[in-house]
Amino acid sequence: MHDRSILITGVAGFIGSHTAEALLRTGKRLIGIDNFDPFYPERAKRLNLAEVEATAVKHDAGFEFIPCDITDSAAVARIFERTHPSAMIHLAAKAGVRPSIADPAGYAKANVTGTSVLLDLCAKQEIERVVIASSSSVYGTLAPGEKSRPFREDENVDRPISPYAATKRACELIGYTHHHLTKQPVAMLRFFTVFGPRQRPDLAIRSFMGRIARGESLTLFGDGTSSRDYTFVADTVGGILAALDRIPKFGYRIWNLGNSKPIALDAMVDAIARTVEKPAKIERAPMQAGDVMATWADPTRSRDELGYEPKTSFEAGLKRQWEWLQHAESEQ
Repeated sequence: MHDRSILITGVAGFIGSHTAEALLRTGKRLIGIDNFDPFYPERAKRLNLAEVEATAVKHDAGFEFIPCDITDSAAVARIFERTHPSAMIHLAAKAGVRPSIADPAGYAKANVTGTSVLLDLCAKQEIERVVIASSSSVYGTLAPGEKSRPFREDENVDRPISPYAATKRACELIGYTHHHLTKQPVAMLRFFTVFGPRQRPDLAIRSFMGRIARGESLTLFGDGTSSRDYTFVADTVGGILAALDRIPKFGYRIWNLGNSKPIALDAMVDAIARTVEKPAKIERAPMQAGDVMATWADPTRSRDELGYEPKTSFEAGLKRQWEWLQHAESEQ
């Protein structure tokens, strides 16, 4: 890439802040934007942002943060026109499957309209390459009686079962259309349940760690056999950077970024309890609308084309997240 800045949206979020730090360690200059969406407390995002700023200082790398809502086309246009980034990593989104059912219009505005605004400006500014966060939720749920299996990027994903999943699939299609019309390289990355330090407080692992530590009961939905392909954040970031580097070779490409080692809900809770060193108190409830029974990444394409190879075991990742959480909660 030309020696210009890289724009990261959602820079104060969980994955965004880790991605920014990884790029700053290599000396890249970054422009970061975030609107501090109130889905979770702004203070947590401010602390993430402080870590990014500290990394920039430590590595003598350029970093500018600009508060901005990606659906505000005029504000985003001013940022593009002033900073002239060479690439964009688009990680900003309204996240969460269950909350999207209560606010489908809000999710469509933030995720679909916001992505459309950004891609339009990428075309006008002749950005060299674009990386966009998608989600494993686009794969939907297993058919009745179907056994759990790895999900491949080339299979049919036209049956999302939540508004969040539908917006992510819509963004993949918009990204394809954008590439077709502009020839700009566009990578779509399907993240599989990312965890680690700075994980959003609403997500299961972080929530369960806190509740088990406090001796509170956990409400588990379903019979405990539903499973997720948990992927440590550093491994996901490695995939993001590889996609940024290699997408010009492919033009438009979808890649899974998962660990390909799904873990059942009950086993996940047991592992957290061992990490926290306290027993888990469990209450059962029916599966919720929008939840899928299983996610499981087929990593073949990502391994072959990106050199993507997750290195962090689930247990090691839990230990690192728990160490971080104890420190973080003492500061908040």
